[in-house]
Amino acid sequence: MNSKQIKRVVIAGGGTAGWMMAAALSKTLGKVLDIKLIESDEIGTVGVGEATIPPIIIFHRLLDINEQQFMAAMQATFKLGISFENWRVPGENYFHSFGMTGTDHWTAGFQHFWLRGRERALAGAYPDYCLELKAALANKFAHLPNNGMNYAFHLDASLYAKFLRKFSEPFGVQRIEGKIVDVQLDGSGAIESLKLDSGTAVPGDLFIDCSGFRGLLIEQALHAGYEDWTHWLPSDSAIAVQTEAVGEPIPYTRSIARDAGWQWRIPLQHRVGNGLVYCSRYLSDEQARKTLVENIEGKMLTEPRVLKFHAGQRRRHWVKNCIAIGLASGFIEPLESTSIHLIQRGIIRLMQLFPFAGISPSDIDEFNQQTKVEFEHIRDFIILHYHVTDRQDTPFWRHCRGMEIPASLTHRIRLFRETGRVFRGPNELFQENSWIQVMMGQGIVPQQYHPVAGVMNDEELRTFLNGISAGVDRTVAQLPSHQTYLRQYCPAAPPTIAAPAARRM
Repeated sequence: MNSKQIKRVVIAGGGTAGWMMAAALSKTLGKVLDIKLIESDEIGTVGVGEATIPPIIIFHRLLDINEQQFMAAMQATFKLGISFENWRVPGENYFHSFGMTGTDHWTAGFQHFWLRGRERALAGAYPDYCLELKAALANKFAHLPNNGMNYAFHLDASLYAKFLRKFSEPFGVQRIEGKIVDVQLDGSGAIESLKLDSGTAVPGDLFIDCSGFRGLLIEQALHAGYEDWTHWLPSDSAIAVQTEAVGEPIPYTRSIARDAGWQWRIPLQHRVGNGLVYCSRYLSDEQARKTLVENIEGKMLTEPRVLKFHAGQRRRHWVKNCIAIGLASGFIEPLESTSIHLIQRGIIRLMQLFPFAGISPSDIDEFNQQTKVEFEHIRDFIILHYHVTDRQDTPFWRHCRGMEIPASLTHRIRLFRETGRVFRGPNELFQENSWIQVMMGQGIVPQQYHPVAGVMNDEELRTFLNGISAGVDRTVAQLPSHQTYLRQYCPAAPPTIAAPAARRM
């Protein structure tokens, strides 16, 4: 154990990861720690995602961030889920909502009752029993009593770091402008200080690597290693562009499968974020640009920009006195908007294991193990979308359909296909209903249902199912439109000039 007390924390890199880390650290420990953040205005941030998932609401509440002020500043809209278009077969869509579907029994999930209802011609479509899903497709939203709707945000990622910087600095974070040109180690191999291009050395006791894909500290200096997942997630490129809005913003993200990847559309209050994630083995950068430009709406506000990446994670996320957060820690493509969530989880995990009295090997091992498992769970969920498909119309989709997948994912698919059962492991992000929506949306139909679903007779089952769907319909009918609610709750001032390209993943 390194018994050196932690008093000085140095965050290497700004952007979303760096300033989220600074915000959480300064809000909770700013009175007892010296916190410095190094970033350079000359170094752009890498990434494309502008969508989030519901746990960000918890993060903001922990920091006492006012939601209305945040949304207005970010030109944000509400997000109730993701529409997946052409993923199973061209022309067929399904929806992954943030909500619960139906009502579970303690012995079996709602899907078992629905499956029996479909068998007996008593049930409607599975989406009929989910409030968030029906509200999204009706383009409606409102906050409901007792957290009645699960939601997240579409936000302007180019503004998020600026918002968090403004939040953090009053709590004591010192921003240092400069490029890191050298990482200086002590005799034990731990980081002693960071040397800047100005010649200044910035010493610290604990270093947070938020330097993006480069992994300037965790990889280039401490050689953590990288576990490459491109054999499961072959997409290695993205191209992004912003466009003017041509209609009212919808409360969900669109994910549209293309010949060698997928396109996103993310609506903000005054513009739309667009992009294409693709595999360069099957689509050139120029072909990708052409595909994206031909499938956007509205005038382009920025020039399309190509980004390169490799899916995977560091073999060690915490090495010596350095912890990687954000893209420095690993990357999973933004299909389910998990990038900001992984930043948030890394921050919370560090706060729970913060080494006040000195760095302990057991803390390092616990952090690394928890992070590894969390990355792998999300990895499996993303692979599911690609692998379970009926598409065989292009080489890319034939590859995805035929590739070997992790044993952990094989088990989940087989269990659901054979029994209709889904179980959520400890600390897993995606709940049972997320797996169910995607697996059924991709075409997996369970071969049986739990016998408890057969306890009710037909009339009882009809009443049970109709009661749920009718309740959903009544609530949706009473909701205002998404645009009306935005105007009332968090109207954003129209931008005076086109915003710079948002490039967070």
